[in-house]
Amino acid sequence: MATRIQLSIQNSLWLLSSPLHPINTKGLHNLKNRLCFRSNLISSSSSRRALYCTCTSSNLPTAEPYVITTPLYYVNAPPHMGSAYSTIAADAIARFQRLLGKKVIFITGTDEHGEKIATAAAACGSSPNEHCDVISQAYKALWEDLDISYDKFIRTTNPRHEAIVKEFYLRVLANGDIYRADYDGLYCVNCEEYKVDEKELLDSNCCPIHLKPCVARKEDNYFFALSKYQKKLEETLEQNPDFVQPSSRLNEVQGWVKSGLRDFSISRASVDWGIRVPNEDKQTIYVWFDALLGYISALMEEKGQATLQTAVLSGWPASLHLIGKDILRFHAVYWPAMLMSAGLSLPKIVFGHGFLTKDGMKMGKSLGNTLEPNDLVQRFGSDGVRYFFLREVEFGDDGDYSEDRFINIVNAHLANTIGNLLNRTLGLLKKNCQSTLVVDSTIAAEGNAFKDTVEKLVEKARFQYENLSLSSACEAVLEIGNAGNLYIDEHAPWSLFKQGGAASEAAAKDLVIILEAMRIIAIALSAITPSLCKRIYTQLGYSEDQFNAATWDDTKWGGLKGGQIMAQPKPVFARIEIQMEGDVEGELKKKASKKKERIPQAQTQSRAEA
Repeated sequence: MATRIQLSIQNSLWLLSSPLHPINTKGLHNLKNRLCFRSNLISSSSSRRALYCTCTSSNLPTAEPYVITTPLYYVNAPPHMGSAYSTIAADAIARFQRLLGKKVIFITGTDEHGEKIATAAAACGSSPNEHCDVISQAYKALWEDLDISYDKFIRTTNPRHEAIVKEFYLRVLANGDIYRADYDGLYCVNCEEYKVDEKELLDSNCCPIHLKPCVARKEDNYFFALSKYQKKLEETLEQNPDFVQPSSRLNEVQGWVKSGLRDFSISRASVDWGIRVPNEDKQTIYVWFDALLGYISALMEEKGQATLQTAVLSGWPASLHLIGKDILRFHAVYWPAMLMSAGLSLPKIVFGHGFLTKDGMKMGKSLGNTLEPNDLVQRFGSDGVRYFFLREVEFGDDGDYSEDRFINIVNAHLANTIGNLLNRTLGLLKKNCQSTLVVDSTIAAEGNAFKDTVEKLVEKARFQYENLSLSSACEAVLEIGNAGNLYIDEHAPWSLFKQGGAASEAAAKDLVIILEAMRIIAIALSAITPSLCKRIYTQLGYSEDQFNAATWDDTKWGGLKGGQIMAQPKPVFARIEIQMEGDVEGELKKKASKKKERIPQAQTQSRAEA
């Protein structure tokens, strides 16, 4: 069958024929023999020619992988909730895509070069390498605690990554897009960026993001000819309105581009901690020019030749770059132009999500007002943290954290609506049916409108997941739980069991119906709260392996079968109980008073006298 392959095939053939990549020509000849292009399928009026490839070898892949990336996090300090939010969202999307049966490559990692890293290491009395090792490990540990299912973790200090950066640099140089010049202007150390448009700065030349003064610098640098790609970027944004999302971010990027692009410095003479510019001892490659390439270098296997060819053929272009809106310019302007210069495909989507705020301000390491994610996970568990931020923050917008709201939402949705519904239903099943389903769920729901309600909500959840509307996806699944609670309250199976006969049989079917809805919830919400959903699934009599093997197709009604034995009921999500400081003091005083009452009077007097 014919498979449509656009720029990824062009990348591959360009790489195979590039003079920068000497290869075995016999292997190239064999590959070309297996690729038969049908040029008659290409419209002559199309400004972007698409290549169609008929693959005659069964060894060639039949589908592109779904490649999703988080930012590569800067290791000047340990992870904060802002970086955790990006990664939780990316993980939810990756898990959903796996449920659809896609091969997913989920990339995250750490950006470990630059002036800030060297400064942070010196402040701790360690070398940059030692500092990077510690902070990078802190990210990995947090990702484990948050149930992050990444496939690739790239560190930009990896020698294989360095090889890719240098090869990419030489390719852009060979294309005539790198030149040498002096730079004289204001520089934000925290952004690692020259501020070419001083009108964007606040009073006293403060950075609008980090609220710290920029410093004047003059140095000899290498520059990337960004202005050369002005028209191409304008056309790309115009012809591909889904390239930058949400639409508010697209408008912002189009505004930047239309206002005129300026060439930017891609090397630093004053920074030693970085990748050396090829054939240049006194310059290191700009940290962003270095780090952005981590999305490509991460695709390589740990062994084998470290080349752009092998990396690109392993999955590029990315399906989705998930980033914070503060680094949108780097990903939606600089990065596409760099890729164009190197002859590589652009990522399919760049999604800039909003900020998490605390007290109305963006949280960030440089601002010193971070929310500690490790503390949240230890206090409330990974499911609560994941659910709250994905449910309560409309993806793409800003969101504010409030502990009271966190506790109220998590308790109401996970402990009550979902957890309590499962627990009381299993309790009734144990008491009246020996924890055994009396009939298949398909039979139990015959002619029942509840089944139709669940099926519509499942479709709604899928639609929202596919459109990156994670909050709405959570809401759709929660509606299944709400419908289940309403159903069980209206049918009151506890009363029907007492009546016996046909009423008791109807009650037993009602329990099957509710438990089937819980099975569907466990799959549909597993991208958001994987540990909670695994606990639900195992209480329904399944193994962990069966849960891990579940796909979105398993959200279809009819999974539970008659005779299936459920596990013993126990809470799958405990309510969060937080005692206020005054309550704690009051409780201590009560206990002290009771203890005093139990002490004999004579003993009390002797202590007072002493």
